Amino acid sequence: MSTNIFAFVVVLGVLIFVHELGHFLVARLFGVGVEKFSLGFGPRLFGKKIGLTDYRVSAIPLGGYVKMMGEDPTSEMDPRDIPLSFTHKHVFKRMLIVAAGPAFNLLLPLLIFFGIFQISGTYILKPSIGEVQESSPARAAGLQAGDTITAINGTPVTNWDEMAALIAGSGGRSLSVTIQRPEWDGFTVTVTPQATMSKNIFGEDVQRYIIGISSAGEVVNQRLNPIASFVESVRQTYNITKLTIVSIVKMIQGTVSAKTLGGPIMIAEMAGQQAREGTLNLVFFIALLSINLAIINFLPIPVLDGGHLLFFLIEAVIRRPLNTRMREISQQAGIFILIMLMIFVFYNDITRIFFS
Repeated sequence: MSTNIFAFVVVLGVLIFVHELGHFLVARLFGVGVEKFSLGFGPRLFGKKIGLTDYRVSAIPLGGYVKMMGEDPTSEMDPRDIPLSFTHKHVFKRMLIVAAGPAFNLLLPLLIFFGIFQISGTYILKPSIGEVQESSPARAAGLQAGDTITAINGTPVTNWDEMAALIAGSGGRSLSVTIQRPEWDGFTVTVTPQATMSKNIFGEDVQRYIIGISSAGEVVNQRLNPIASFVESVRQTYNITKLTIVSIVKMIQGTVSAKTLGGPIMIAEMAGQQAREGTLNLVFFIALLSINLAIINFLPIPVLDGGHLLFFLIEAVIRRPLNTRMREISQQAGIFILIMLMIFVFYNDITRIFFS
């Protein structure tokens, strides 16, 4: 339990700090005064005031905030403070300040993955065949266990994923497959993939093309230079971001059960588990959560950054701010949505603990 709590505090602290740091740095870049930089909500526990800003840690560690001067458009300001006012900045500058929080949450996994790839390299599954299924296209073409596929239609393949992608994308057309066999220098055979139905990660029936082989399970470590590490970190961040967005869409469509959503209790349990398995696992978990936090904050829900961005976008189009009453109603609706969501994920967490 203590490991779970400690890991939860570390994970949440890192995510909140990075998110609020994005808002803070871009606000200062555009000359906006920042009165408070808080990790957590509620009463101030400790901190230090440097210049205009009070850097603090607050009692409730379930979020954080940056309080900027002139953030409330209805409040009165000393004319001398107007140059530091958030509300008095151009709307596009305000949009960048708001977007910087979730943008920094996307930057964090890029840096984490870059560091992991630089330290550990990447592990790839070799395109070596462990088993050939009976009555399969591969068997008919003469492929054997122990063969290594080196190219498909002249395109070199260095790992199993590349090979599988080329087969899946064949559309059932015949492929020229180059094989390396221990007692042979290399030769080419023609294989025609067959269509089959299978379940994807969302449990949906999808058609895919296969040739009827399974991997030999040979894994090799590949060291990466800084450029390759950066490319891989961008690819990894993109793939996880895409998968997360698709998962949200599938959940809205009803394909994925909303019961899979988890709240603070689930995060604490998973953080503790990753911490026990090693620092690298915990850091990777932080990267995953950071991507999720970025996507959630970009959702156009009032109170969230995405809601503020929507208001500012409307302001940029109609060339005037939304009236105060409309903003208040929208904010109340956003708070209601978030409260309902929090209740739901807490219910899911409790159900998992006591009834699973």
